[in-house]
Amino acid sequence: MIRLFLILLLSFSISLKGQDSLITNFANTITDKELQEHLYVYASDYFGGRETGTKGQKIAVDFLRDYYISQNIPPAAGSEHYFQKMTLKLKGNTVDTENVAAIIEGSEFPNEYIVLSAHLDHIGTHNGQINNGADDDGSGTVAIMEIAEAFKQASLQGHPPKRSIVFLHVSGEEKGLLGSKYYVENPLYPLAQTVANLNIDMIGRLDPKREDKDPNYIYLIGSDKLSQELHDISEATNKKYTKLKLDYTFNTDDDPNRFYYRSDHYNFAKNNIPVIFYFNGTHEDYHQPGDTPDKINYPLLKKRTQLIFYTLWELAFREERIKLN
Repeated sequence: MIRLFLILLLSFSISLKGQDSLITNFANTITDKELQEHLYVYASDYFGGRETGTKGQKIAVDFLRDYYISQNIPPAAGSEHYFQKMTLKLKGNTVDTENVAAIIEGSEFPNEYIVLSAHLDHIGTHNGQINNGADDDGSGTVAIMEIAEAFKQASLQGHPPKRSIVFLHVSGEEKGLLGSKYYVENPLYPLAQTVANLNIDMIGRLDPKREDKDPNYIYLIGSDKLSQELHDISEATNKKYTKLKLDYTFNTDDDPNRFYYRSDHYNFAKNNIPVIFYFNGTHEDYHQPGDTPDKINYPLLKKRTQLIFYTLWELAFREERIKLN
């Protein structure tokens, strides 16, 4: 009897190690080389700073649509060939713009959705200078692209997520979180069935104001505000795989920067959807022409992107949906 128990325990341990190795293999398809290649295009002068409603922003959404087509990742239901079109009022003018949304459907719980988001826009051109927005939020944009590719590879090899994953690139963030506001007011998938939102906004550089100069960190905001279980999953996943320093400096309710209210996750949180906001902090090139792709720390961008991939994997493959507080 004891021998049988030990054999079963060993088999279970081997199975778990094999599963961990499998997940790591897919995470390792996220490379600093591919992140760099994507970002040098996305944050190039050709995109003109991607200001909402401009030609550069239209080039950006075409670029993202074409990427999902190339990966054979289908458009979200209700979108117009990946585009969720909207008309925004900006300073008395109406501007036509669009979110970009793709999906990998779940194999067991297809009607439960995890939204992975980043904003596709930036602040455009001012005084003849292009603000390329490589970190803000080119870094989040290319992170989603690589994560989507990793999950697609997993699906092709017989490991589709149990829950559906929506890859959402929102417009109008720099105009007041308007694209994500439009999404939650006109959701492509029911908000009641949206399990969580993982939002990425600036993860490619370092915060020069940190006293701890170790670059192996990421700021997390909001993870414990609506679901302690989400926070605990995030912590355990990082401890198991990436071992980044998870810094909650800006997560306090009295944070004077109010970052919790300043990126697209907030529109999901207002609708009682648990969120995690991934952020590297601001720097001297924030909203400046100097936010260029040559200043991105690509190995660190890869590691942070892999953390988000692992966390998303855990949420997508769990037997039970995470619980609200």
